[in-house]
Amino acid sequence: MIRDDALAVLPVRSALPALTDALDGSGAAVLVAPPGTGKTTLVPLVLAGLVGGGSARRVLVAEPRRIAARAAARRMAWLLGEKPGDSVGFTVRGERVVGRHTRAEVVTTGVLLQRLQRDQELPGVDAVILDECHERHLDADTAAAFLWDVTQTLRPDLRLVAASATTDAEGWARLLGGAPVVEAAGITHPVETVWAPPARPVRPPHGMRVDPALLTHVASVVRRALAERPGDVLCFLPGVGEIARVAGQLGELPDVDVLQVHGRAPAAVQDAVLSPGARRRVVLATSVAESSLTVPGVRVVVDSGLAREPRVDHARGLSGLATVRASRAAGRQRAGRAGREAPGAVYRCWAEAEDGRLPAFPAPEIKVADLTAFALQAACWGDPDASGLALLDAPPAGAMAAAREVLTAVGAVDPAGHATDRGARLSRLGVHPRLGRALLDTDPSGAEAVALLSEEVPREYGDDLATALRRARRGGDAYAARWRAEVRRLRGLAGTTAPGAPHEHDGLDAVVGRVAALAFPERVAKLDGGSYLMASGTRAELAEGSALRGAPWIVVAVADRPGGKGHARVRLGAAVREDVAREAARALLSEGEEVHWADGEVVARRVERLGAVELAVRSLADPEPAVVRAALLEGLRREGLGLLRWSEGATALRRRLAFLRAQRGEPWPDVSDEALYARVDEWLEPELSRARRRADLGRIDAGQALGRLLPWASGEAGRLDELAPERITVPSGSSIRVDYSDPERPVLAVKLQEMFGLGQTPAVAGIPLLVHLLSPAGRPAAVTADLASFWRDGYRGVRAELRGRYPKHPWPEDPATAEPTRHTKARLKRS
Repeated sequence: MIRDDALAVLPVRSALPALTDALDGSGAAVLVAPPGTGKTTLVPLVLAGLVGGGSARRVLVAEPRRIAARAAARRMAWLLGEKPGDSVGFTVRGERVVGRHTRAEVVTTGVLLQRLQRDQELPGVDAVILDECHERHLDADTAAAFLWDVTQTLRPDLRLVAASATTDAEGWARLLGGAPVVEAAGITHPVETVWAPPARPVRPPHGMRVDPALLTHVASVVRRALAERPGDVLCFLPGVGEIARVAGQLGELPDVDVLQVHGRAPAAVQDAVLSPGARRRVVLATSVAESSLTVPGVRVVVDSGLAREPRVDHARGLSGLATVRASRAAGRQRAGRAGREAPGAVYRCWAEAEDGRLPAFPAPEIKVADLTAFALQAACWGDPDASGLALLDAPPAGAMAAAREVLTAVGAVDPAGHATDRGARLSRLGVHPRLGRALLDTDPSGAEAVALLSEEVPREYGDDLATALRRARRGGDAYAARWRAEVRRLRGLAGTTAPGAPHEHDGLDAVVGRVAALAFPERVAKLDGGSYLMASGTRAELAEGSALRGAPWIVVAVADRPGGKGHARVRLGAAVREDVAREAARALLSEGEEVHWADGEVVARRVERLGAVELAVRSLADPEPAVVRAALLEGLRREGLGLLRWSEGATALRRRLAFLRAQRGEPWPDVSDEALYARVDEWLEPELSRARRRADLGRIDAGQALGRLLPWASGEAGRLDELAPERITVPSGSSIRVDYSDPERPVLAVKLQEMFGLGQTPAVAGIPLLVHLLSPAGRPAAVTADLASFWRDGYRGVRAELRGRYPKHPWPEDPATAEPTRHTKARLKRS
């Protein structure tokens, strides 16, 4: 019996006439309806003609998550007084509950994509509803683009509804050819915001890691909310691990049931959450409860402020989920759950001052995720670069290029980017193309490892893939049940029969290692010191106590990067034999001569490599002179021109040339490091080409080599000693070296008495020298660029200070007319 009383109170009912008019007029519409209004349940029933007296149609509803697809189908069946599989059914990966009379079918967006790839016309389907499109999941964006393509070419009669729980619908309306936007007002109640930041700072999330101190604080806020407010508490946490930790910290609460809701939760728990409880409840949930699920009885929301989003690190070849700060839009969605049935409150576990700095919206997956599966979908659709698809955001070029590299390596696309027969088969497997490649290229037992890698493995299963597989075989938990169903599905798709599970002596570890290596060939890694070096060049470390520790070779299946570290941390991997690693990553195998500069010397060797991993090394006795020269030049660039032999005269020559370049310009050469590197052929030959090692560089006379850069052709080279003399003769007759360290103002350091009688400051190339006048002991006494002025004004003070200290030296009243000397007064009298 249809539950008319429950249907009548759904707020979306008021928008149904406008929605049907929009679909009758343009064939497409954007429906904006807050969570809890019935957009996911009533709208499909009306479009299918199951309620409301409309024409009988077949409707597909696409949900981004399996838990939401099951829940929506069960709810619609309940409203009709039926069970799933009658008028309403659902299909998710590994589970199909659909009957002959089913007219409304709820599927995941992944299942919808597979059906579109099998038959673009979707025969027998009259309307498709893309639910929760505001979440911007990659599969949903892709499905929307494909469906719009279908409506414009093959099926103009196919009705398309993009359903969003937020009001940012203009982009979707534009994407669907200016489709009308139909809004349904929800029943909202005021929600009080309580800012509840931790008393002490907590570390920000990084990779998958969440500071345990924050989780302890969240648990305390849940207890506070229970004490301060009535009703059920809905607490948002980023993932399954965090939910389990907070549940553990809450322990047994008096007269309160603690429920954990996430994609791995058993169906019984999911059903219990969606129905009112006999006792008060604390529901610990991931972001699935933001809009996909409506939890009755909630009056209080506790928001950790964290979410999980896909991320890819192209530099390290790592991809996966990362913990991030939830956006302000997500925060509004979460808070709204407290006010769906009555006034409520949201406890936000961060400071109010931080709120404005949070991102406005979650990042669209197409901008941040691994695009390998998307690129394969696009290639199978006939649009390899996705340029012709109606997408809200174009895929980043770099991410698409990386995706095409992977697809080419697994044989999924041809050189032009079009899908091969193998690629089409991979796209139908419903797993990442990497895992699909491993499934197709291994024996039937490989399906077990592929199934394990296709979903996040429970943390308690450990980081060793083989151990985790054994635990899944024995396990009686919800994850193990889903794993067994996925194994059956994959064996069926791969065209294999399901034999009995292989025994330990059948080489389970070898099978698991091979599967992982085929899926992630660039992540095969060799033990190198205390860590592992992947073929990709990324270094990875195992956790303390890891079962993989000490294995000569491993494959890194899942990894993240700890905060502040450049290497990866292995979260799931498998031991693998070297021959299997070589076979799986054979495209990365190479052998060749390597001559380069390393550790201060030329290193010449023949190296066999697997990507960045060295497999075998032999010394090269007689490498080609050209590559040796390049290595020596590399050493000069790294360690500097000081590797050459720089005599005092050579250093002085370089400084003199730098001075002339600064003051006169051309034709005097630029002798900066960069300029000398650029002209190495002109001044370091033939000595550089004759050199074989570092010691040979140290024998090259840099001064002689620099002489080759002098402007001999113009004749200016002959004026070097005139324009920038190495020494000048002072009034005492001494030849004093000029210091050209500062090319703007050379320095002459000379004892004061040797300059007596000189009224004009010495100059080089027309530039007055900066004269450092020294005491008889050679210590600085005065600095001047104007000797005449010094004799007139400054000398008197210096004389008064120093003549008592140096009485044996002359200190005349008038230095401008005195006789210059480098001797004492006694020596002067004798002479």
